[in-house]
Amino acid sequence: MRKLFLSKLFLVSSIFLLFVYGVIYACGGGEWFEDWYYGYNSNFTPEAFVDKSYSPLFLSGEVFYGIGFDAQHNSRFNDEITADWQSFLKEKMNPDEVKAFLLDNNRKIKVEELYFFFKTKEKNESSIGFASKINLKDAKTKEFIRFLYLAQQIETVSIGEEHWGYEPVVSKVFTDLELIKEIENKYNTTKDAFLKNRYWFQTIKAYFYSDDRQKAIDFFNKTAASVPKNTLYYRAVGYLAGIYYKQKNYAVSNYLYSQVFDKCPPMRVVAAYSFHPQEEADWNQSLAMAENNQEKAALWAIHGFYKDEVNAISNIFELDPSSEHLNYLLTRLINGQENKINANYKDKSVSENKKSQLANMDKSVLALVNKITASNATHEPYLWSIALGYLQTLNGEYTKADKTFDAVAPKLPKTDLASNQLRLLRFVNNLNKISVINPASEKTILNDLHWLYKELPKKNIESFRYHNATNWSKLYLSALYKAKNNNVMAELFVATEGFYDNDKNLQAMKDFLSKSNKTEMEVIANSVYNLKLKDINAFQATKATFENKIPEAIAFMQKTDSLQYVKFPGNPFNGNIKDCHDCEHAAHQKKKFTQIEFLKLIKEMQDKVVQNEDVYNNCLLLGNAFYNITHFGNARLFHEGAIAGFGSSPTFFRDPIKKMIVDCSLSKMYYRKAFEAATTKEQKAKCVYLLAKCERNEFYNNRYYFQNKNWWDMYDDKVNFLAWDGFKKLEKDYSDTKYYQEVIAECGYFRTYINRP
Repeated sequence: MRKLFLSKLFLVSSIFLLFVYGVIYACGGGEWFEDWYYGYNSNFTPEAFVDKSYSPLFLSGEVFYGIGFDAQHNSRFNDEITADWQSFLKEKMNPDEVKAFLLDNNRKIKVEELYFFFKTKEKNESSIGFASKINLKDAKTKEFIRFLYLAQQIETVSIGEEHWGYEPVVSKVFTDLELIKEIENKYNTTKDAFLKNRYWFQTIKAYFYSDDRQKAIDFFNKTAASVPKNTLYYRAVGYLAGIYYKQKNYAVSNYLYSQVFDKCPPMRVVAAYSFHPQEEADWNQSLAMAENNQEKAALWAIHGFYKDEVNAISNIFELDPSSEHLNYLLTRLINGQENKINANYKDKSVSENKKSQLANMDKSVLALVNKITASNATHEPYLWSIALGYLQTLNGEYTKADKTFDAVAPKLPKTDLASNQLRLLRFVNNLNKISVINPASEKTILNDLHWLYKELPKKNIESFRYHNATNWSKLYLSALYKAKNNNVMAELFVATEGFYDNDKNLQAMKDFLSKSNKTEMEVIANSVYNLKLKDINAFQATKATFENKIPEAIAFMQKTDSLQYVKFPGNPFNGNIKDCHDCEHAAHQKKKFTQIEFLKLIKEMQDKVVQNEDVYNNCLLLGNAFYNITHFGNARLFHEGAIAGFGSSPTFFRDPIKKMIVDCSLSKMYYRKAFEAATTKEQKAKCVYLLAKCERNEFYNNRYYFQNKNWWDMYDDKVNFLAWDGFKKLEKDYSDTKYYQEVIAECGYFRTYINRP
């Protein structure tokens, strides 16, 4: 027979093993991370209109929205149970004591001692200790303790260990048949309705964990008619559903789970998790068991969680148009439609994106929502109206959407979430109307842009999905300004890689940021832009330095505010045999240079070289300085920044920056000048070796950084150095120097070279 459920149902089929024994076993512990994908890629917030009990069933990339998987089996009803018993024991026991007896594991031994005290009249530690806290003679107090004792015996097998994972906890069997009979007898003989209801539930629970689960079914069928249809009743129905599942009677099991889903909101996530038709025949049999349209609607409500919200919504609307289940299915439908419409404003124009959006829009979804909205027969008509307005926007019907939003506005719940949702969707509609950006069209969205970009982030409205509208609006506006050839405004809304590699763009942005008479739209654009004038000046200072335009670099650096005072972690004027920037950062330094001091000192040394003053030392230090600001030196800090980028490898940087930071040309120039000015063999040996390092770096550049190799190819390469000219000269002409011996001691490459066969 054809399988009924596809994709998601079978992806999580192993997960349903957790529930073949019912709804009480734990499948894990702890909260799952927030379902950020749909929260950040949607404009439609289900939480604004749908009851909280449905929230795990919202459209999600995980099994359940917001929680990932259900981990509340041991704690789901703690608050309700505590409140019920506190009400039962009012004026008889302090509420905090009631809660402690119910939830504090340390009280279990106390319950046992008090139980046996009541049974034997023999005093013990607990009876003495609690004598001043609770009235041990009170009849309700005694009944409370007796009930707790019996319930705790079942908990020895019913409460699973809290752990992460989808594998089921190993089941245990409750073998104390005498105790089960005692619990059932308490149900039969107890007159108090509150206690009778709880002993009824404990009887079913005890039989469920026994080795004769059929007795749970028999007991339920015999007594259910006289039991109130409360939470305990539907928890018991959940146990029966688990038993039928274990018996492979999937039709009955799924029918019962649909009843739990329909009537017991706290267990909706459990029922949805456990619902598992194996074949289409199971599904049809479950539908046939439904006694009325409401029950059929409940079955379709779970069906829609797994597959085809459109079909589920259509069937529920025909069966029971006022069903609350339609609400959560509608949000799944809308969020799913959003997910199908993917805009790509970085590579396509606004008109191209809208054409693609309309092509991906499911017209049948719009038709269905329009039909149901027009009926005004749903549980929350305003939800359907606001959803319709949003679909009209997605379908390019902006005027219709305006009218729909205007009509629904006075009917919405008076909550911040609902009002903000309407405003957000109206903004999305209004921005979509704009196909050409100009002062008139800008005026229509200014207030909403300020609200979206500045006010909303401060409010921190829980669950409100506005991040997608924030990002989308920036992309949309950037595309509009790009179409007008306004590169600055386009960049302000969406920063692009390489914008500042174009000198014309760079100067245009500096002019914009410097001007004082910005329009209101320009002020908004400027406020969402991450870069400031100081960042551009710092970038220009870096480029000017690598171009050896030091006076310009100093002028730019002096306009970087506090950035010019950032200190180098290592001495940028040192030239060591081995490149180890971490070692040099850790080394003791008498003075730490700021970036502006570094540039001014370079200028001073260059002036001395021009004046033929101490040429060797000044050129050597200049070579070291220009070497250290490259990727290979100890002062990478100098070339990193908000515009150039950051990274421990040249491959992390865009091509123009990568070429800049691995270029040792200036270092080579000054090392050669130092060599020419050297007066001793020691000085010349040092210059020769430092030039060899530059040769090595060029080898790296050509072999690795500009060959688009993967990093694992780089590190697995067996040929990682050559017999560079510097190595040859050092061995041939300077083997009698002290520096030669120092190089052998520190440079493994050179040591390998001179020890060649």
